[in-house]
Parts: sequence; C-alpha cells; structure tokens
Amino acid sequence: MNLDSAAVIWSAPERERAGRPLLVLLHGYASHEGDLFQLSPRLPLGPVIASVRAPLRENGGWAWFSLARYGLEDPPAAVITEAARALLDWLDTLEYTSVSLLGFSQGAITSLQAMRLAPGRFRSVVALSGFVAQGDLPGDAELASAKPPVFWGRGTLDVIIPQSTIQRTEDWLPGHSHLTARI
Repeated sequence: MNLDSAAVIWSAPERERAGRPLLVLLHGYASHEGDLFQLSPRLPLGPVIASVRAPLRENGGWAWFSLARYGLEDPPAAVITEAARALLDWLDTLEYTSVSLLGFSQGAITSLQAMRLAPGRFRSVVALSGFVAQGDLPGDAELASAKPPVFWGRGTLDVIIPQSTIQRTEDWLPGHSHLTARI
C-alpha cells in the first residue's frame, strides 16, 4: 500500500518548503485530498501544509482502510497499521523540521496509529472523530513517557464511531499524550 505523491495538495511550492515544519492533513472515509485542504486558510501560516489522499479507492472516494470489508465496527489493528505505514513511508521521502498530523475520522485513526508506530517523529496530532486502534504497540511505552500533545475532538451525535472505541480512546490517550479533549 502506497500513497500517491502526485495526488498531494501542497500549500507552498517545493522551493518554499525547506526548513519549515510540515502539517499533514488526512481526510476521512470516501473523501479526497481536497476535502480538509479547504481548512488551510484558517490554519497557522508557519507550517507547510500537505493534504494527502488515502490509498484505497472505495465508495466514490478514498479510504485508509476498507469499510466494505471490515464494516463500521472496530477494524483489525493490522489494517490500521498498514495505512499508517503507508503514511510513514511517504514521510520518509520528505525533508522537514518537524511534522504534525491532523486527521478526520479514518484519517484521525491513521494519525494516532502513525504516532504509536513512530512516537518520536511527530510534534503533535489533531484527531477529529477518530479513535485509538486496539492492542499494544512497542511505541506505546515511549509515548507514555514523552506524552506528545494530542487534541482529540468528537461529537456526541456521531453514530459512526462505536462507543467501545471511544471508551478505549478515553482510557488510552491520557496516559500516552498531553491530551486536550473536546466534545
């Protein structure tokens, strides 16, 4: 699984990206790289913004993992890890001073998993309407020590995200991040 580097929308041309922090936007299910990029005029001017397209074509858009195959319930952690590794592999091709992630729904789930797989790599994560994948990862102990900043926001009327995953995330994030949570 790979991200299409030609599909990335950038806030700055390549000649203006060096020596700046990077903010990566990860859209939700059945969406596309242009969706969250609409937020870029309202985001800080310092970082270069890169809005990436999820690797799987599904339901008229793009997905980080298949809902057609795994349903709306808690997807297997290995599937989320595969999506997060695709993101990490793409990041390996870039140069930046620091990187933060902002993800919505499946993009939030993928962002949190990437943070768990590479805990020292990310300056911060913004997870909107997402959750932490099940199971333990080797990076979890490092996160518990470092506690990077994480903003986790969700709505009370969200009928897509299962309550069990919300509870798991409520239990996990405070011990592994400097958490700001908003409902």
